[in-house]
Amino acid sequence: MKHALENTWTLWFDNPNGRQKQTTWGQTLRSVYTFNTVEDFWCLYNNILTPSKLIMGTDFHLFKEGIQPKWEDETCAKGGKWTYYVPKQKDGGELDECWLNLLLCMIGEQFSESTEICGAVVSVRQKQHRIALWTKTASSEPEQTAIGRHFKDILEVPESEKIGYMVHDDAIRLDRRAKDRYTV
Repeated sequence: MKHALENTWTLWFDNPNGRQKQTTWGQTLRSVYTFNTVEDFWCLYNNILTPSKLIMGTDFHLFKEGIQPKWEDETCAKGGKWTYYVPKQKDGGELDECWLNLLLCMIGEQFSESTEICGAVVSVRQKQHRIALWTKTASSEPEQTAIGRHFKDILEVPESEKIGYMVHDDAIRLDRRAKDRYTV
């Protein structure tokens, strides 16, 4: 007997081969696997590369079924993302552990505001890896800051270090000039 998850989840992979503009983003994004049980999650996880083994420039996205990991998706459009920039001094094992812990909290519905969660992204980059948690409703500051604090705890980010929440609409309108709306 398999153990059902509350939601169905889809893993996506993106290998863009270099810097992309907003207008072409997502053209290399591919759905890899959809699962809805604990056992199927582990089947997937144990048969893919961990983030530290991915080539530079690639991303893994784990999103609830029916939500595409794009700003334009109707579920994501009014939301934003919490982003943790993984310090260079952390080794690959720590990146992998942070990513796995976040996945387990998401699929296990461990966020008190779990209906706000869209998904998560790990971005493997030469200069600095990133882990981001996407949410639905940017305008709800109390919910977002609670999610941000929990996200920070999951990743074991020191209290002295701040992480920020970027609203998707701000990122679209202002591009690189966009600033974090909330920090914890």
